[in-house]
Amino acid sequence: MNVPSTSSLTFQEYAQYDAVGLAELVKKGDVSAAELLETAIARAEAVNPQLNAIVQPLYEEGRKMVSQLPVSAPFRGVPFLVKDLELEWAGTPLRAGCRGYQNYVSTADSGLVQRMKAAGLVLFGKTNTPEFGLTPYTESKLYGPARNPWKLTHSPGGSSGGSAAAVAAGIVPAATASDGGGSIRIPAANCGLFGLKPSRGRTSLGPRFGELWQGAVSSHVVTRTVRDSAALLDALAGATPGDPYGIAAPERPFTEEINQEPGRLRIAFTTGHPFLSQKLDPECVKAVQETARLLESLGHDVEEIPLPYDAPALSELFFTMVLAETGATVRELGIYLGRPARRLDVELNTWALARLSEAYSAVDFAFQLRRWNELARRMGTLHETYDLLLTPVLSRPPIQIGELQNSSTEDRLLKIVDSLGVLRHLKGSKIVTELAEKTFSYIPYTPIANMTGQPSMSVPLHRTPEGLPVGLMFTASIGNEALLFRLASQLEQARPWPKLAPLAE
Repeated sequence: MNVPSTSSLTFQEYAQYDAVGLAELVKKGDVSAAELLETAIARAEAVNPQLNAIVQPLYEEGRKMVSQLPVSAPFRGVPFLVKDLELEWAGTPLRAGCRGYQNYVSTADSGLVQRMKAAGLVLFGKTNTPEFGLTPYTESKLYGPARNPWKLTHSPGGSSGGSAAAVAAGIVPAATASDGGGSIRIPAANCGLFGLKPSRGRTSLGPRFGELWQGAVSSHVVTRTVRDSAALLDALAGATPGDPYGIAAPERPFTEEINQEPGRLRIAFTTGHPFLSQKLDPECVKAVQETARLLESLGHDVEEIPLPYDAPALSELFFTMVLAETGATVRELGIYLGRPARRLDVELNTWALARLSEAYSAVDFAFQLRRWNELARRMGTLHETYDLLLTPVLSRPPIQIGELQNSSTEDRLLKIVDSLGVLRHLKGSKIVTELAEKTFSYIPYTPIANMTGQPSMSVPLHRTPEGLPVGLMFTASIGNEALLFRLASQLEQARPWPKLAPLAE
């Protein structure tokens, strides 16, 4: 759909500013909210056909919002995009990348969406996500793959891949993202952005959800600058009535933290691949080693340590939880449809996970939940000695689109087994083990912070010789986002990163 632009603001002018900067322009009267929105829409129309980042253009909703903005809102007039997962925006579709939800329309705003509107953000579209956010790449059958603006043949990651691609390509300065196993940090790493997963309980999933994935999921944003992430967390943080988790409020606004020195930090790092049969890509090793030297030059104490937790145990815990939650999600879809969900309502792998979950008993699930405590205690003990843990975000630089998809043989086998009605009997089988390891070997570092509830961030400090971004991950003790913001601001000043990706020709 081609929408003529009425904006007098060029993209080159628009792209110079982050969200905080754009809000300041509106406040001073240098530009109007309507001009910003039309510039964002024009940029979306120019690059989204290549990226497939926005899957629901909601331009008219954005234009209506411009006329109703709160006068003194901190982000008044800043264009913004919402991930098509979890967040309810009244009157708009919420499909979660699933064909079974093609006709679902939200009837009320989520608490976070209410806060976005109160902050003056102008919502004008929804971004691409894998079905139910289940994969670290964004390639749903419903929407097709999102593409990385650093190289269009490569994935922006997942599950917030559409949001990250849109921000890196300059459509918006920030967009929502959510993280149940790395889904803020993974696309931030792949798209050269800053992405912070807040502590459990810092932001709310209410009122539709109390928790997701047993508390593993947190919502926030991906941004090009550290200050945008901090300012948006100030605007979006806080509980809604009935939330299952509580967390102490920060001592001061996060926007004040970025102006504070982090002090001399004790930082542990590791470069070993958590799975003994796998190896970390040399570029990821190089990225960690270079970052360790940078940290030392900034006055921090840096020490290499072994991985402080049992990675195979973590993958078993995480996989069991994802299985159970996928089974529950498919059952919930059936309630919406008014009949039991069928295989063609969801993707093959989603269906296989849901059926496989039936092989696990309530005792299996409860036992694995008890083992979560071991992870939290191990990480808690680590932070008695070290302020932060540094690892790569991923075991490899950005992957090509389709690289982690099932092979035709794997698809064929799953369909045959499903037709025989014995998917649940694949528990412990070679095909399940191999499919799980294919994914987990790519994201071996990110899930730990989801299981423990710790805040964790991806900082875009490295590029491959090909020019692709590599993210560095810092994880702090629970509730300590302030420390992450202080260090991130120091790193941003010491080694500034490109704020926009060069779209491939």
